[in-house]
Amino acid sequence: MRLRANPVVIVAGAACLSLAACSEPFDLDLRGKTSGGTSEAARTATADRPTPDNRGIISYPGYQVAVAKRGDTLQSLAQRIGVNANELARYNGMQPGDPLRQDEVIALPGRVAEPAGGPIKPEGVDIESLAGSAIERADAQKVETTALPAAETGAQPIRHKVARGETAYTIARLYNVSIRSLADWNGLGSDFAVREGQFLLIPVPKPGETRKGFDPSEAPTPVAVTKPGSGSPTPEPPSAAKPLPKEDTVAAATLNKPQTSSGDAPDLGKEQTKTTAKPTRMSFPVKGDIVREYSKGKNDGIDISATPGSAVKSADSGTVAAITKDTNGTPIVVVKHANNLLTVYSNVEGVSVKTGDKVSRGQSLAKVRGSGSNAVHFEVRKGFESLDPMPYLTN
Repeated sequence: MRLRANPVVIVAGAACLSLAACSEPFDLDLRGKTSGGTSEAARTATADRPTPDNRGIISYPGYQVAVAKRGDTLQSLAQRIGVNANELARYNGMQPGDPLRQDEVIALPGRVAEPAGGPIKPEGVDIESLAGSAIERADAQKVETTALPAAETGAQPIRHKVARGETAYTIARLYNVSIRSLADWNGLGSDFAVREGQFLLIPVPKPGETRKGFDPSEAPTPVAVTKPGSGSPTPEPPSAAKPLPKEDTVAAATLNKPQTSSGDAPDLGKEQTKTTAKPTRMSFPVKGDIVREYSKGKNDGIDISATPGSAVKSADSGTVAAITKDTNGTPIVVVKHANNLLTVYSNVEGVSVKTGDKVSRGQSLAKVRGSGSNAVHFEVRKGFESLDPMPYLTN
């Protein structure tokens, strides 16, 4: 007796599988595999975002953010928390009248009044033990005190500033968190759109978890900023620590001079020292004028004008780590090099390599765009921190 498969059942089952596959946002895996997405096992389990106070403020020791409410604009949010709307808009790359999504996170340029209990404290810090010695030295007198609300504890998230060409997917991949968690923490829309200059909070791992595939030592080191009017610290001159060595000097007049006849001319070819140009650490991806220089936080690379259709070459040997697109659909090529260096090539077309390819210095990766701006945007990054490309391209 033969059993015949019902085609209706097969089609219905395939439809169910397709719907199940679409239940999560498509997350392209850029780790050199050809799978269509990333398994949840590869992502770091993240904690929930802390609850803001009644103004919408979440306060950490290093910075504060404000969480928008339904119907907020940047102007109304600024009025509620008591900051200048124009300054808040400039800091976040927005306009005062721009509408905000519910739960959208806005970075504050300065600190406002702390919530009850103070900023969120790092886990495991024993305030009593830190203050114990000071309490013991205090005079033994009766002091009336009022108990303060307990401060909330938790890890301070990394605050990422979106650079040109980055997407929510590439940022989530950079820190190995799920796109859904990144969207929930920052109130992103259903299209997961981000804008250049926007600050995003990177979700922190759940207690007991560690961020897989991310080295915290590679995070940018905070720069100490002095208060206005206090001046900057003056570095110690090299000679202050160790005096210069004594040298025996000889007067130039006492040196033996070569005797030449009046008709003999010195052989400059023999006396001249031959020098060779020191190779640079990287080569320019295209030949042309630099039309926009590096400015950290504003332009995290350089823009090089080039002839449309000319080759965009790899600055050094490495491996193609990712090929993605910016918000306008323009290709972006990322090449990984030794010492955790990355080079980024954007505003290109006709990409001729694929993810995982080994490339050599000077090998063609793509071509300069024939439409729109013909300036190639080139970046050098150490992990996720942008570096000035010029020291790598010049001696």
